[in-house]
Amino acid sequence: MEVFYDRKEEFKVLGDIERQSARNACFTVVTGRRRIGKTELLKKFMGGKKACYLFTSRSPEKNLCELWQKKLADDIGLKVFGQIQSVPELLEAVFQFSREEHFTLVIDEFQDLELVNKSVFSRIQDLWDSYKSASRMNLIACGSIYSMMTRIFKDNKEPLFGRATHFIHLKPFKISVVKQILSDFSPKYTKEDLLCLYMFSGGVAKYIFLMMYAKAFTKKKMIDYAISMPSPFLTDGKDVLVSEIGKDYGTYFSILSLIAGGLTSQSEIDSVIGKNTGSYLQNLEKVFSVIKPVRPLLSKQGSRNARYQIVDAYQRFYFRFIYPHQDMIEFGQYDLLRDAVIRDYETFTGKTLEHYFAEKLAEEKTFTQIGGWWDKKSQNELDIITLDDIKKQCCVYEVKRQAKKLRPADLEQKAAAFAQNIPGYQITLAGLSMDDM
Repeated sequence: MEVFYDRKEEFKVLGDIERQSARNACFTVVTGRRRIGKTELLKKFMGGKKACYLFTSRSPEKNLCELWQKKLADDIGLKVFGQIQSVPELLEAVFQFSREEHFTLVIDEFQDLELVNKSVFSRIQDLWDSYKSASRMNLIACGSIYSMMTRIFKDNKEPLFGRATHFIHLKPFKISVVKQILSDFSPKYTKEDLLCLYMFSGGVAKYIFLMMYAKAFTKKKMIDYAISMPSPFLTDGKDVLVSEIGKDYGTYFSILSLIAGGLTSQSEIDSVIGKNTGSYLQNLEKVFSVIKPVRPLLSKQGSRNARYQIVDAYQRFYFRFIYPHQDMIEFGQYDLLRDAVIRDYETFTGKTLEHYFAEKLAEEKTFTQIGGWWDKKSQNELDIITLDDIKKQCCVYEVKRQAKKLRPADLEQKAAAFAQNIPGYQITLAGLSMDDM
């Protein structure tokens, strides 16, 4: 069964770009983490249009050209006579064709072209600069390795710097879409099932549909499916990040495991790793976009009172439960690993629930700022705060899995400590539990 959800905003943007390209060539860059649904989005968009999809396989250049040459002929009617040996030569024929015809060309795994031909990006720069004024091509470069795509198009030392006319960064499904998908596949789902699906997927399309197509609709079935061979949930955390970080990933993975386990400050991480990890943390944040520093709401950008957080929900799960227990997987002890997950599930998903509600509130967009807050001694800590700086309103939320564990008096005391930062604001207190999902 083939299904497709949401992406209305992205479809509108792609449609606007395609119409613009009928007059002037457009060069769009589409990025997003692996498994997010970039290829599915672009193939869906191409349906019914004069378009060609080219996948960059890591094969010899001659073989790749042969495959692409046939695809271009079949899909858009570009017939190049003779045997073309290089990607730049083939792309020049495409650019020449685009002076007479309007079409969409998608090149997927665009970053891998550099492995096929080291000079390809310089040649694409020359072709774009030479043909763009007369071309009517809607060129889309799609790439999964965010660090490489960023370097290719946003590093001012690279030949394609400044050439892209549009950037689309595909993000996970919103909470409302995750709920809709689970409801469509399992109308009688529970709040626990929804939280478990969010823990494994964070809204990433591939992970959601892996569960749905495996008929893993309940918390128990999701955990059973994820912790079994040959489940991709046991390997994807490593596979996705190794493609970004490279083979020297050991220290990086150790740091991510510590963060997922609750050691979120650099000083805590340094003490375990046994050296200054500042450069590793900076790379994980700025180069690979795997982590982000979270600071108390309203604190200065450079504040040292920062806690590191893994951005992706599945990777938080992977580095909390899977990576530290590689020995269990190696020896096929899946029952033991499953027991470890179930044992710490409630504690782990308490924090997952905070992420869930932060995203749910952000989707509603009824404020100007959102974040958590803690004082310098971490004596007072607030889970979620939303600020409306226009109406001078603040809402402070406490998040618990079970409503009976909410403590309004404690929340009021902690909120009073934060209120000193926002004189004149009207403050509302609220509790959020799984009942509110």
